Amino acid sequence: MLRPLLKLRGLSLIAFSALALVQTPSHAELTIEITGAGANRIPLAIADFGGDPGGSRVLTGVIRADLERSGLFKMIDTGSVAMTESSSPAFGDWKNRGADALAAGSIGPSGDGRQEARFRLYDVNKQSALGGSAFVASTPMLRAAGHRIADVIYEKLIGEPGVFSTRIAYVVRGSANRYELQIADADGQNAQAALKSKEPIISPVWSPDGSRLAYVSFENKKPVVYVHSLASGQRIVVANFKGSNSAPAWSPDGRKLAVVLSKEGGSQIFTVNADGSGVQRLTNSSAINTEPFFAPDGQSIYFTSDRGGSPQIYRTGVSGGDAQRISFEGSYNVSPRISPDGRSMAFISRRESGFRLAVMDLASKQVQILTDSNKDESPTFAPNGRMILIATEIGGRGVLSAVSIDGRIKQRLSISAGDVREPAWGPFTR
Repeated sequence: MLRPLLKLRGLSLIAFSALALVQTPSHAELTIEITGAGANRIPLAIADFGGDPGGSRVLTGVIRADLERSGLFKMIDTGSVAMTESSSPAFGDWKNRGADALAAGSIGPSGDGRQEARFRLYDVNKQSALGGSAFVASTPMLRAAGHRIADVIYEKLIGEPGVFSTRIAYVVRGSANRYELQIADADGQNAQAALKSKEPIISPVWSPDGSRLAYVSFENKKPVVYVHSLASGQRIVVANFKGSNSAPAWSPDGRKLAVVLSKEGGSQIFTVNADGSGVQRLTNSSAINTEPFFAPDGQSIYFTSDRGGSPQIYRTGVSGGDAQRISFEGSYNVSPRISPDGRSMAFISRRESGFRLAVMDLASKQVQILTDSNKDESPTFAPNGRMILIATEIGGRGVLSAVSIDGRIKQRLSISAGDVREPAWGPFTR
């Protein structure tokens, strides 16, 4: 019977006690393994940047790693050739090396105690510049400048925004009674603990502007939904009603959350203002209704319900009313997540006795299974919609896996010291 598992994912998407809200670096950072790549990768050379050698190594290392990890680029060996953004490229030599695109730049003092990173991108075949940019950063923030440069290169060559400068949140279980809600760069580096607890932490979700996280903790021996400001470390209680309070999801404008409450009996979806006021009931049925997720246009909410006898995905308007069933293929489909462009839905589907990541084209209703693992959960889209991050299990240990929406590009993110669960990919930030 699948109802208990649905209840575990929805109502007991809760189990849990906060000890501290801290912003201290974590020693357990994610390591990323590339397990698949795109079919037609762009041959790209990143020349060694001129200027400060130490800064150059940091910048070029981050840029190359970001772009290679995307699975869309084939990195060309530069042979330690150093170039600046002012150099005149020997296009013939780079073409002979196999490069279709070339980036070169420099790093040096900006005059205010910080470092300025400049770069220029070239089309080798057309022997023309594609653009460039400059970023000023303190020395400890050079990695962030590298991510920004990688984003620009990605967008110029692929035609869509890069996500290397975004962040991810996830929960690490280090032992039976030690859990951390961590925030890291998209490459798993610079991990910091936003919350430490003796008991599990679940359901972290980013606000649309990336300034806050909503999550569920059990610090008063009952499930409570909090909203946590990342800049100040302060948090407020958003849902602390009788019974369970779980599964928060932000509205696209950041003013409301959808939550699952049992205060009126059963598992029902409500909306609430981000400050905890204005609670309104959305669903009315005797079934379990859980895992809400707003459509990008803010006009509807997708959710999981067993009202038809087995867990399936439904959609209803933000003011409630009749719900429309969305998933039909298979007897168990849960955890709907809509892509940023509103065209696709990622979800978890039971197939061949395993729980696997699937994606549906919402216009055609065609479904593609993207993984061959058995315990996938918690899908979350990258803000450009290109990748989907999930939690899964390998060798009895929780890891994260990133899969492209076409299933070709795959990455594995893990921490040697513990299980990794409950991923949430943050939004674009300015």
